[in-house]
Amino acid sequence: MDLTAWIESNRSMFIELSNEVWGYAELGYKEFESSKTLEDALEEAGFKLERGVADIPTAFVASYGDADGPVIGILGEFDALPGLSQDCVPYRKPLESGAPGHGCGHNLLGVAGLAAVMAIKQAIDSGEVKGMIKYYGCPAEEGGAGKAFMANAGVFNDSDICLTWHPDTFNGTLYANFLANYRVTFKFRGKTAHAAADPFNGRSALDAVELMNVGVNYLREHMIPDARVHYVTINGGGMAPNVVPDFAESLYSVRAPRTDQLDALFERVKAIAHGAAMMTSTEVEINVISGMSNMLPNETVNEVLHSKLIEVGAPKFNEEEHAFARELSKSIPPESLETSAYVYGLDSKAVAELKKIVLYEDILPPFKSEVVLPGSTDVGDVSWVVPTGQIFTTCWALGSPGHSWQIVSQGKMGIGQRGMLYAGKVMALSALEFMQNKTIREKAIEEFKQKRAAAKYISPIPAGTKPPLSIG
Repeated sequence: MDLTAWIESNRSMFIELSNEVWGYAELGYKEFESSKTLEDALEEAGFKLERGVADIPTAFVASYGDADGPVIGILGEFDALPGLSQDCVPYRKPLESGAPGHGCGHNLLGVAGLAAVMAIKQAIDSGEVKGMIKYYGCPAEEGGAGKAFMANAGVFNDSDICLTWHPDTFNGTLYANFLANYRVTFKFRGKTAHAAADPFNGRSALDAVELMNVGVNYLREHMIPDARVHYVTINGGGMAPNVVPDFAESLYSVRAPRTDQLDALFERVKAIAHGAAMMTSTEVEINVISGMSNMLPNETVNEVLHSKLIEVGAPKFNEEEHAFARELSKSIPPESLETSAYVYGLDSKAVAELKKIVLYEDILPPFKSEVVLPGSTDVGDVSWVVPTGQIFTTCWALGSPGHSWQIVSQGKMGIGQRGMLYAGKVMALSALEFMQNKTIREKAIEEFKQKRAAAKYISPIPAGTKPPLSIG
């Protein structure tokens, strides 16, 4: 059975679903309409649904087939980002000022996985393959670590292989590492007082937040180059400058390539927080609200994915889509392209060639060695539980900045939709290969076991921590 042809013949259904999720644009752990849309589509197609898994209302698992055979899982996401509302036009035009938008393409991400599992269902029904296909509905990738909490709950334990993808400006396989990540709140409590008449009896929690930020900024010189620390003040101590604030709160993201490096860096950040509290005679409460592990890349899984990228062939864009991308590129700083090309290891000659085009219609060669990408993903925790591979496909004009309105604008038009369908086809063919080819499946599992044994997995989420359902 030609799975790619089946997906193509049903493209209108998948585009309609992705557009519907694009329109909801719901934040992490609040994707009630988005998850329901995907759940309903899968249930109508004959999948068995488990809703609200891992104590997360918007997390679900859809299964089809016989678990006595190989079990292949495909990951799907559907959360949006705050403040990125945008119409499908090549210039800044929010649909609703300050509202969320799909600035990372997760409306496409979730539906491509859905297309892949529905295609595999056709192969199971026709008798071409035996086994089970699973769709994992994974909320709150954007800082909420939904998959990490699902992994802790054992949701992925019964899959032999997991596959996923992400929208991008290039096509290729992601044999790479991401940064392990803690997301942490620092709550400082002091003593209020009149800022003019009685400041000497006050203890400013906001002073503590500011001193902590200064201390962390001095720490940057003494961190490993690949580590990252960034923060926002989410409670600045009120609105009245004539009142010494007795409460202030900051939210930090601390990242490093390995969890042991992350833990060491986090201890230093915590020490700075305690030092800021000492300097201001305040108290600090430190809460890890989520965490993500680094990736455990699987070369075998990625080799299969890469072969299917080539077999299907990168999508070609029409003139209307090229024209949209050319107009959109006027709003994209030139350095954005150079940065993204650098991330994927492209040299100055390759960058010069890329500057002549606006949409990438080729396939990058596999990374020659594992690289560290400057971001974090909760796919990392899945990769420590089950052999996992990931691809990326062209859904955005070259240089489109991550988490931007430019990405939102391309998520509901042909550019993003072609990349979405390409990803669905590649994952479907890869899943079929792993279900049919016992040798390659066992090779991937053995590679996973060897790598995992060499680096013991410890979840970065503290024991007893519940999913932060209120962060969205």
